[in-house]
Amino acid sequence: MREHLRGRRHPQILAYLLLTLSSFRFYLFRKLTESCIFSLQIEMAQIVRQSKFRHVFCKPVKHESCMSDIRVTEITWDSLFCDVNPKFIAFINRGAGGPFMVVPVNKIGRIDKDYPFVDAHKAPCLEVAWSPFNDNVIASCSEDTTCKVWVIPDRGLSRNLTEPAVELTGHQKRVNTIAWHPVANNVLLTAGGENVMFMWNVGTGEALLEISGHPDQIWSINFNYDGSQFVTTCKDKKIRILDSHTGEVLHEGTGHEGVKPQRAIFVKDGLVLTTGFTKRSERLYSLRAPENLSNPIVEEELDTSNGVLFPFYDEDSGLVYLVGKGDCAIRYYEVNNEAPFVHYINTYTTNEPQRAIGFQSKRGMSSEENEINRIYKLTTKGVVDILQFFVPRKSDLFQHDLYPDTRSTIPALTAEEFMEGKNAAPNRQPVNAAAAAAAAKPKVQVAKKANILSTLAPTAADVVQSQSYAERPPSSQQPSPRPSSSPRPRPVVDEDMGIVPMREAPPSRPASSRASRTEIPPKEEKGPDPMKPKQAVTLKSRAARDEPGSGSQTPGQRRAAAELERIKRDQSRTADEDTLAPPPQPTRASASPRGSVSSASDHVSQNMDELLEDLMKMKAVLRQHERRIRMLEEEIADRNMSNAYSF
Repeated sequence: MREHLRGRRHPQILAYLLLTLSSFRFYLFRKLTESCIFSLQIEMAQIVRQSKFRHVFCKPVKHESCMSDIRVTEITWDSLFCDVNPKFIAFINRGAGGPFMVVPVNKIGRIDKDYPFVDAHKAPCLEVAWSPFNDNVIASCSEDTTCKVWVIPDRGLSRNLTEPAVELTGHQKRVNTIAWHPVANNVLLTAGGENVMFMWNVGTGEALLEISGHPDQIWSINFNYDGSQFVTTCKDKKIRILDSHTGEVLHEGTGHEGVKPQRAIFVKDGLVLTTGFTKRSERLYSLRAPENLSNPIVEEELDTSNGVLFPFYDEDSGLVYLVGKGDCAIRYYEVNNEAPFVHYINTYTTNEPQRAIGFQSKRGMSSEENEINRIYKLTTKGVVDILQFFVPRKSDLFQHDLYPDTRSTIPALTAEEFMEGKNAAPNRQPVNAAAAAAAAKPKVQVAKKANILSTLAPTAADVVQSQSYAERPPSSQQPSPRPSSSPRPRPVVDEDMGIVPMREAPPSRPASSRASRTEIPPKEEKGPDPMKPKQAVTLKSRAARDEPGSGSQTPGQRRAAAELERIKRDQSRTADEDTLAPPPQPTRASASPRGSVSSASDHVSQNMDELLEDLMKMKAVLRQHERRIRMLEEEIADRNMSNAYSF
């Protein structure tokens, strides 16, 4: 090692060692930082905020289904240059004077250059706003110190519109911004460049209230939920909350430090959300309480940019969208009562910056697809991107928790009632009227009746006397269902041959011999068989079918009948009918059916050996032909059934 170091200089060796040590330290620091970040991510993953809007995502509509070739204005005023309602969308477009274009919201494709427009003002139009109670009424303000109200036909413009319905004149300088009252009908608030605001009755065209006191230019105005107050932002970096009826300043506080325009809106529970800039041109938002506007509850820096952030608030869901002019990103948050009160959800980013933005009302949403919000974004290329925000749900049914009743188009107050000092909550209407009507149907209620069985008396114990099977009389004592006047012979059971039908016994045969045989009880008569067809079938007897003149038999039936006759002849030759009869048993004199005593010597003389030998021969013959007889009988039965039912 020493010899190796002799050829090098000491300063180089020292620098090499220091470099190695610093690299090792940097490696350790990087590994420690990565481990800390990983552990922090694990801890954050374990704490998940429960919210139904936590997974809201954006799905843009394809360009083939959007509008294109719209030439937006090129003025540098900080305005949205666009407004939309469920029927129309309006753009402040390029042209001489202050024109703006009104297009049906469902129009698709390229907009022609000669498309009709509203020739509104003599100077550039700065802002447009649709009426909350009439989708055909729109107001516009301009640098020509006027504010005009227009009525658009139901089918849109077929020619240029030059005559306004109402023209409001009273400002000495340009009209910067306008806002419709959210509850009172035909009430419009305008702010002019001379730092004066007017409350107008659009129906009559007169000014109801003049509000002054702002020392500098007014940037934005916004009403609260019931329209009793409105908040303003001013160039003097102050945020003010004023009374709508008197114009008195209720609350005032210091806003953001930046000199660029800032904006403020009312959100849930009367809180105020503001967007602005810091001294280093960093964009940020803050949430403030009306009682202490100078000290924000929540404040967060976003990025460094020159575009003004415009906040859009959905009061039904509590979602806030921050959209900057000239940006390619749209951030959205959820505002609720849980700390830190403003919860970041996601950011939607595209490659095209936005030049004009429109926020659709809840009445224009597609509730069948769980669409929660919709933003119309006009790019610098003149294409209108439709950005739909959805809440993922597995069910295709109407989600009542996502769509509470929204603001109705029926005003709660008139302009005269508003000026009298009245306040009222806005009227509400369902987002999906069909689903709300289905849910409002009364449920089927089951009418409860009295228990009829509970009124019946229990059965007495001595009414029905139970009888055991042992106490029942024997079957011989029970009455026979058949008449006893004409007794019929019973079949005899033989152990080897089975059941053999007995012919009528001769009169001289003793009754004791018949009683000694095993008898089968007669079958009970049953009712009509439901499985049998209703059509009566008449079957001919075997004797009738065997007659020579009968021509209805088939060749097979005739062969079977001949075979049976041959078997009978063989049986007759083998044993006689008298020899097949069993020998009579000796009985007492009283047991004789005729009342006379039979002599036993007549039967003893018979040879029992010969009788048994003949009986065994008969059994052998019958066993040989038993299978053949069974097959022939089955064939005959099949033939009879085929003839009877004409198969």
